[in-house]
Amino acid sequence: MSKRKKWGLISLGVIVVLIAGGLLGASLYFYNMTVASGKKDFVASGATLKKSDPMYSQKKWYQDVKKQRWTEKAAGANLKLVADYIPAVKATKKTVVLVHGFGSNKEAMGGYVAMFHQLGYNTLIPDTRGQGQSQGKVISYGYYESKDYLKWVNQVIAKQGKQSQVVLFGVSMGGATTMMTSGLKTPSQLKAYIEDCGYTDAQAEITYQAKQMYNIPYWPLVPLTSTVARVKAGFHFKDANAVAAVKKNHKPMLFIHGGADTFVPTRMVYQVYRADNGPKQLLIVPGAKHAAALSHSPALYERKVKAFLAEYVK
Repeated sequence: MSKRKKWGLISLGVIVVLIAGGLLGASLYFYNMTVASGKKDFVASGATLKKSDPMYSQKKWYQDVKKQRWTEKAAGANLKLVADYIPAVKATKKTVVLVHGFGSNKEAMGGYVAMFHQLGYNTLIPDTRGQGQSQGKVISYGYYESKDYLKWVNQVIAKQGKQSQVVLFGVSMGGATTMMTSGLKTPSQLKAYIEDCGYTDAQAEITYQAKQMYNIPYWPLVPLTSTVARVKAGFHFKDANAVAAVKKNHKPMLFIHGGADTFVPTRMVYQVYRADNGPKQLLIVPGAKHAAALSHSPALYERKVKAFLAEYVK
C-alpha cells in the first residue's frame, strides 16, 4: 500500500470517528432534552400562578384547598410517587385520577381539578414519575407512566371499595399516558377515559418537535436518541404508542383536542380516535392551542365532559 493511500485511509478513519463522536454527543444532548428528568426550558410547566391566567381562580383554589397526601411505589421500580387527594364535598365513590403533561406537575392541573370537584367527584392528582415531587430520572412518554397510573387507580379502589367508579383523565403527555393505560388489563371499576391533546406515539411527536424547534430531520438523530433511551432508560420511543394501546381498548373514551394546536398537531387526534375500539366521542375546540381547550372554551369543555361522564359513570 502506498503512503498516500495509507494516509488517505487514516484520514477517512479520523473523519468517520469525528462524525460518529459528533452524532453520539448530539444524541446524548437530545436525550437529556427529551427523556432525562429536569426543567425543560422549551415547555411551560403551567404550574406558576399568574393573575393573567384564565384559570387563575381555579388554580388558586387548588393551591389553597385542604388535601390529603397519598403515596405509591412506581411500577417495576423502587421510586416513591406522591399525589394530592381532594375528597368531594358530598361523599361519593366516583373519583377522577388526573395525569399532567410533560415537564409539568400536579399544581398545573388546578383548572381541571376544580371542574371535576364542581361535578361532584373525588380527585386524585399525582406527580408523574421523574416530575414534581415524585422520584425518578426518566420521562418515558407514557410507557412506564401508564403502569404507574394503573397502580394509582387500583389504590383508589382498594381504599374506596369495590363499588368505586374511576375515571382517568390526562392532558398532553398525560393524555397519551391515559390512552396507553387503556391498552392494559384494567379493573372493572375503571369506567372511562378522557384524553386531552395526547400524541399518537413518542417517536412521531419527538420527530415532529425536532423538525419544528430545531429543523432537524428524523434521520439520524431521532433513531440514535431512541437507541440511547433504550440503553439508558429501557425503552425505545416507538414503545410509547397510544395508537397501539387504544386498539386494545373497549371502554368509553372522550378525545379532546384544540383546533389550533401546533405542539401536538390536531391531526394526531383523528389517528387515535379512528384506532380506538371502544365507545368514543370527539371534541375539537376551535381556535384552542395546545393544552388550552378548557381555558379557551370553558363552557363548551365542561358541558361535553359532564355529558360524557353522565352517560358512563352513574
